Amino acid sequence: MLQFILNQTEIKAVLAPGLTLLDFIRYHKNLMGTKIGCREGDCGACTILVGEIKNDRLVYSSATSCLMPIGNAQGKHIVTIEGINLEELNAIQQAFAEEGATQCGFCTPGFVVSLAGFCINDKEPSYKNAIDTMNGNICRCTGYKSIERAAANVNNKMQLRNGQDTLQFAVDQKMIPAYFLDIKDRLKNINLPTNGQTVHEANTKYLGGGTDLYVQQHDTIATEQIDFLFDRTSLKGITQTGNTCAIGASATVTDIAESKIFQDHFTRLEEYIKLVSSTQIRNMATVAGNFTNASPIGDLTIFFLALNATLQLNDGKQSRQIQLNQFYKGYKSLDKSPEEFIEKIFFELPGEKDLFNFEKVCKRTYLDIASVNTAIYLKMKENEIVAAGMSAGGVGPIPTYLFKSSEWLVGKRVSATMIAELIAVAQAEIKPISDVRGT
Repeated sequence: MLQFILNQTEIKAVLAPGLTLLDFIRYHKNLMGTKIGCREGDCGACTILVGEIKNDRLVYSSATSCLMPIGNAQGKHIVTIEGINLEELNAIQQAFAEEGATQCGFCTPGFVVSLAGFCINDKEPSYKNAIDTMNGNICRCTGYKSIERAAANVNNKMQLRNGQDTLQFAVDQKMIPAYFLDIKDRLKNINLPTNGQTVHEANTKYLGGGTDLYVQQHDTIATEQIDFLFDRTSLKGITQTGNTCAIGASATVTDIAESKIFQDHFTRLEEYIKLVSSTQIRNMATVAGNFTNASPIGDLTIFFLALNATLQLNDGKQSRQIQLNQFYKGYKSLDKSPEEFIEKIFFELPGEKDLFNFEKVCKRTYLDIASVNTAIYLKMKENEIVAAGMSAGGVGPIPTYLFKSSEWLVGKRVSATMIAELIAVAQAEIKPISDVRGT
């Protein structure tokens, strides 16, 4: 039985666990404020907030309900636009009204919910953070300037917080209803998902965040048997032992962005993360999901290929390890049995003088899939490259580790001549094709 809190109401129901939260919210509970837009996580019209207890703190993040299975709502607080309504307009809605930040109104609920997430987040409030929290929301007709002004007004109110309890302050400022203050205690009385490993039965699909599977298989996955991995504690966490980093397979892109380990070893991490989808998707998308999706342009796949990452797979009985650059046998074909799932990812952290970069070229700067992407890691001694990893996406049927280019770099010193020669080596190694997305 699924058990979670939807706005103020405790839900106990036997439902197909693959049903999307969007369909449950609209068609089972008749909460029509959450809109159906693209059903691909691109527009943000279906944005909800997801509250869960982490380290004895109630933490909220945004998500696109069109891609979130109801099975991943177990033990959590799901908040729709109706769930932040007061008897009068709340402070966020009032700011939108005052600035004329809504025209047709279709996208407005998603923007307001995202901005509510900003108001109940423990991060230091700033105009930049207010705008960034809405980066997964698209406006079709109003235009963004009035929305930006509304966000500025909300941020000005948030500047008064001065270390006060986040939820209590948001309630006092009439940004959210008072019932939020009771949610933590209510969630503690709900049975959380099992953390132990269960037997994986035939015809059952593994599911992490669902951000790609629901785009591909929306019509079928809702009725399938699913083994949920997203909330399995053993698959969470990012740790460092010596110079080796271990990432739990269900760690999200947001977990990477917020990891002190990654922040300390990748000086341009924030820049790279912003190239990966939107805040809502980054809160849901798992590292292992990006790998097993096997897209030739998977952003995290290309990132970790350059770092020569190792995967640990488990079939429920035993574990084995395989290099990520050996994982892909052909287009959407993996060196993995149906029973196996990824448990952990290991890689060597770059040293202080080592060099790393991730690049992405797409039709839009943000919120787009790559036409091509690439990453490079150079382990340096003095000015000489002593080890290298180079990867590229969108240049062949699989995410491509450039073996010859990586090997060629060893022993070289960086110069304009060397770079020109490297390009020639790389061009000979890739096998791009022309299709509907590019040439």
